Amino acid sequence: MTDTTPPPAPAFRLGYVPGVTAAKWVAVWHERLDVPLDLVTLDAADAARAIRAGEVDAAFVRQPLDRTDLSLIQMYVEQPVVVVAKDHVVTAADAVTCADLDDEVLLDPRDVVLTWEGPQPGRPARERPATTAGAIELAAAGIGVVVVPQSLARLHQRKDVTYRPLTDAPTSPVGLAWREGDPSDLVEEMIGIVRGRTANSSRGRRAAEEAAEASAKAVAAAKAAKAEKAARKPGPDPRAAASRKGGPRRPTTAKAAHRHRRGGR
Repeated sequence: MTDTTPPPAPAFRLGYVPGVTAAKWVAVWHERLDVPLDLVTLDAADAARAIRAGEVDAAFVRQPLDRTDLSLIQMYVEQPVVVVAKDHVVTAADAVTCADLDDEVLLDPRDVVLTWEGPQPGRPARERPATTAGAIELAAAGIGVVVVPQSLARLHQRKDVTYRPLTDAPTSPVGLAWREGDPSDLVEEMIGIVRGRTANSSRGRRAAEEAAEASAKAVAAAKAAKAEKAARKPGPDPRAAASRKGGPRRPTTAKAAHRHRRGGR
């Protein structure tokens, strides 16, 4: 027996870099669409390549970003913080500046994308840590300090470290990126969700209008079919109509027919 069950719809692959919380957008996606969504974690430094290669359909990324062959809309901007050991001297202040870090070793992880317009604060480490988690572990040991977007400091929070706002460090813009050109309907849906488009606006409204039009066509077709059926139905029997009006009745038995021929005698 042939299986006629249609194959499941392909999932929409949404990438995101560490620290970016995608839960809000994913929740709205599931409220509006029956299409499954797969979340794919991307390294910030590799996100652009992954999008161009088609490994994901779209992704939440940090800027700056190599936007070659990519389109992007900005969503929000994250403030930078400096992560230090729990007992570090800078914890005495509510916020610090880059000048406050002049005597510190800067642990600059390779997986964080920050663009410094001028020299980085402090002194560079002999070797850049490969990951933010590794850099923060070194900061906890008192080896240096780490400058990252605030969401990454929260993501890698430990009992032996804390962080303070760094007021004059570069910010970290976060946006949604996808391959340049004609995006698919699902990419358009995600763009609309991120932009705050409601289910009743733009594409959502057009879908509702199309559904209403289809419903109206179905009602019209049903009425036409009913009218055609009524036109094919035979009319009333004129003899039955004459009988109902009191006209002469035909005899229904042989005896009655004999009396009828003899003039009713």
